[in-house]
Amino acid sequence: MPTYVLAGGCFWCLDAAYRSLRGVTSVVSGYTGGTVPHPTYPQVCTGATGHAEAVAVTFDPDVIPPETILDAYFTMHDPRQLNRQGNDIGTQYRSAMYFADDAQRALFEAAMDRADDWWGGGVVTTIEPLAEFYPAEDEHQDFFAQNPTQGYCLAVAVPKVNKVRARFAEYVTA
Repeated sequence: MPTYVLAGGCFWCLDAAYRSLRGVTSVVSGYTGGTVPHPTYPQVCTGATGHAEAVAVTFDPDVIPPETILDAYFTMHDPRQLNRQGNDIGTQYRSAMYFADDAQRALFEAAMDRADDWWGGGVVTTIEPLAEFYPAEDEHQDFFAQNPTQGYCLAVAVPKVNKVRARFAEYVTA
């Protein structure tokens, strides 16, 4: 099964939205794109490691098409914001797609072209080769499900999850 590594703001939001889709078999929150080996959350939050908060999304393409995974990514965050998502500011919140091979790169480029049309231009998402992906600490895995009443989850994650569920209702898990 394919795995896409995607960064688009806080990984808690991406994790929650992807977990709501049928055919997604695994979501791992983590860090990639930086220079410090085995970074910690506090280190990444400083912006000094160069890492982005990202998710590794594994899915069954017989259940949910690759294009849907990527279109959901461009639905759940604003790819026109450089190095931020809303009040989350810094390079760790950048919009970036990390490809494992040329086939993924081509799919990512096509998805970004579609997103540029939907958003009316101005997409700043980068497409980069996948380097080392470091899973985040355990408390960041499936954070939303474990902290559904946490203020950030209610204010930021819920609206993003709802946007994905509305647009891709045919793939929402029961």
